Amino acid sequence: MSSAYESRRTRLAAVLASEGVSGYVSAGLSSFAYLNGMHETGGERFLGVFLKADGSQAMVAPKLSETQASRLGITDFRGWADGEDPLALAAGLASEWDVASGVLAVDDDMPAHMVLGLQKALPSVRLILGHELRARVMSLKDRDELEALHRAGAAADGAWDEVRPQIRAGLTELQVSKMLQDAMLARGGKPLFSIVAAGPAAAEPHHGSDESLLKQGDVVICDFGCEVDSYVSDITRTVCIGETTEEQRTVYDIVLKAHKAARSAIKPGVPFQEVDRAARAVIAEAGYGEFFIHRTGHGVGMNVHEAPNVVEGETRPLQPGHCFSIEPGIYLPGRFGVRIENLVTVTEDGHKSFNVEPADELLCVG
Repeated sequence: MSSAYESRRTRLAAVLASEGVSGYVSAGLSSFAYLNGMHETGGERFLGVFLKADGSQAMVAPKLSETQASRLGITDFRGWADGEDPLALAAGLASEWDVASGVLAVDDDMPAHMVLGLQKALPSVRLILGHELRARVMSLKDRDELEALHRAGAAADGAWDEVRPQIRAGLTELQVSKMLQDAMLARGGKPLFSIVAAGPAAAEPHHGSDESLLKQGDVVICDFGCEVDSYVSDITRTVCIGETTEEQRTVYDIVLKAHKAARSAIKPGVPFQEVDRAARAVIAEAGYGEFFIHRTGHGVGMNVHEAPNVVEGETRPLQPGHCFSIEPGIYLPGRFGVRIENLVTVTEDGHKSFNVEPADELLCVG
């Protein structure tokens, strides 16, 4: 994959040049992994990989990272020992590259002490957030990335097939959450999150699972995902303990129609916001518009949440290789909620799902 990393850096450098940005400073784990295949950060120590708009690259890092830098093919390594000033090395690099008065993009998740330190060491440099620039490259997945996302999706699908029949009244949310994590782990996935929300808690999109017992009649939302080969899955399924009510079935049907409408809108050239609008229109027409309280989806890849988002105001056009979630929901406070989520990628003639299709009706379990 070394050629893939080089290609990514070349494409990012071209974006920087086109925007008049002098360079990009990587400091976050996903940035390191995406651009160089590096899977650790400096922790509290300053560690940054600098990419110049002409494609040149250098690392300013603790000397204890020198072997790793060499293994990754980073030949311009500027190491510092504890007690020395890494920012002096960064300032020297900026001077050598003649970017000491230019514009540097930095990772959005760069630690504050690094950002403030860079600004002090390079007072004539303008620092800007770099995620949007990096997303122009990172959001378009290549074949290897798509295959990894498919494997991560398959691990989540398999976990759901195993756990769904075991969900029953008397279990706690945390017990079901642990079952999903164990099932993903058994399929080669590194569990990242597992939210189980039952009854009134299902009306909280980001509920914190706890010791609450699942009861007869509860609608249960399960939102979970894992990492496989550095890429992630994110899936949400909704079931009911015991017999369903007419209202529960109706709400599920509306959310499913919204999910399908959003996916039907996916094709190259369509703005992201149109996909959001397609889902929202179905729910609003059914009279539940005020209860759909989040975006229709988010980008996905090495991170569970990446740009671009499927949301009103995102006017950039869909392109083959874009990957994101489709997850409309309806949340009735104090009562129940329904969300249905698959991850998809844009293809030349539409889209492909990384997950099996959701159930056509609200399934009864337990």
